[in-house]
Amino acid sequence: MPSRDEILNAKILVVDDSADNVDLMLEILREAGYTNVSSTMLPEQVCPLHRQHNYDLILLDLQMPGLNGFQVMKGLKEIEQGGYLPVLALTAQPSFKIAALEAGARDFISKPFDLLEVHKRIHNMLEVRLLYRELAQYSRQQQELALHDPLTGLPNRRLLEDRISTVLQHAVRQQNKAAVMYLDLDGFKAINDTHGHAYGDEILKQVAQRLVGCSRKEDTVARVGGDEFVIVMGNIATVADTQEPCNKLIDAVSQPYQVNGQTLRLSTSIGVGIFPDDAQEVPELIAAADGALYEAKRAGKNRCCTAQTMRVPPAQHHTMSATLA
Repeated sequence: MPSRDEILNAKILVVDDSADNVDLMLEILREAGYTNVSSTMLPEQVCPLHRQHNYDLILLDLQMPGLNGFQVMKGLKEIEQGGYLPVLALTAQPSFKIAALEAGARDFISKPFDLLEVHKRIHNMLEVRLLYRELAQYSRQQQELALHDPLTGLPNRRLLEDRISTVLQHAVRQQNKAAVMYLDLDGFKAINDTHGHAYGDEILKQVAQRLVGCSRKEDTVARVGGDEFVIVMGNIATVADTQEPCNKLIDAVSQPYQVNGQTLRLSTSIGVGIFPDDAQEVPELIAAADGALYEAKRAGKNRCCTAQTMRVPPAQHHTMSATLA
């Protein structure tokens, strides 16, 4: 639940065409301890102000010349699409109360103001508004956790597959190619066995940072398993366009690691699958890169192998693997 300080520090906007009503409401709010209160007598300013300040509560008079409160709420709904409309309607007309609720107001205050009613309705509305915001933030955090690896913060397999799908669609439109690069750290299990999982986790975080650091901004770097990472590259012309990125990745991973005063070196093996040459669908493209990774491991590790090299005669395969190593 929101704390008392959070409620008293909430952003409140008072909207009324009567200067006396504005002054009275401001006095009521400030005497109650609310510290972040502003006002306007111009209803056409409400939507621009809300876009700028994202108010927790808007105390809105319904009967104003020109743009009335119902029209203002219509504009606020466009800003708060699918969200919580933080409007407390102010009206002296009993018939307007139901209409205000139907228009989107969360509650209403009758004029002339009853001090106890004003305090209670404002407090209750702010409590609900802030709780709604906390729940929305929690929901966003849960969605973020569902799509990202908790250790490294990188996209997980679920988000990776969505990103690959987007890259492939773009490749079709642009009539070019895309690459999936599957990385596995050589001998990482022995590190966990020797130094413990906490030590290994620190290595994984450093590896993730290095992979992101030597990838293009538009590329996706994901963690898909214990010591397995996948990088998605779009906008390439041929498989040869993956050679330099692979070399950079191998070099970045091979630099020394410092953990708990100890220095450690690692290597990585990489398998590359090319769209549309090796596969046209996301699962098959990942599988092609994974198969090429297995070949890189079998060929001696610390190198890159493409799915295409696995389909050429052995003599040519040796030459191409050496080129990409």
